[in-house]
Amino acid sequence: MGTMPSPSLRPRIYLAGPDIFLAASAQRFQALKAACARHGLEGLEPSDGGIPADFAGSDDERAQRIYQANLLRIQQADAVLAHLCDFRGLEPDSGTVFEVGYAAALGKPIAAYGVAAQSYATRVAAVRRCATDADGTLRECDSGTIVEGLGQRLNLMLTGAATLHASPAEALAWLAQALRVGASGPGGRNG
Repeated sequence: MGTMPSPSLRPRIYLAGPDIFLAASAQRFQALKAACARHGLEGLEPSDGGIPADFAGSDDERAQRIYQANLLRIQQADAVLAHLCDFRGLEPDSGTVFEVGYAAALGKPIAAYGVAAQSYATRVAAVRRCATDADGTLRECDSGTIVEGLGQRLNLMLTGAATLHASPAEALAWLAQALRVGASGPGGRNG
């Protein structure tokens, strides 16, 4: 087995997801960073903004510092690994979705995991009363709201921005390959 490059030379992967809210978040990020290292990558967990324990600012000031620190961390990353599991409902964590959009706008490769295998429409119809209208469009019965179809597992803006994988390991393997291809020549985010 060859020598791994120093961490500063490894492609950096921003670890997006609601894992930060878990009681065992430190262990979760330690495991994700170890998985990154196995693929020759460096995992970057979300930043706490470098706020000291004795910070006397307001919650708004604290939130802004965390926001700015994570924007910078995404800018400095070469790619994003996004945990897009359902979070407090049928959709991924809104902060993670923002981070995916931001990374997509920067042209970063994004690999996601944690997404249920069924289509979004199937998952919605399993928990809300839905019916297909005369035009073949699935709608929520109570509100008449269209349930996005097209067979996607998430909103099409997310499935268009990220490749979906069965596990973090599979997603990291894809990112490692995508970054190698990107460094050596032609190759797209989906190629």
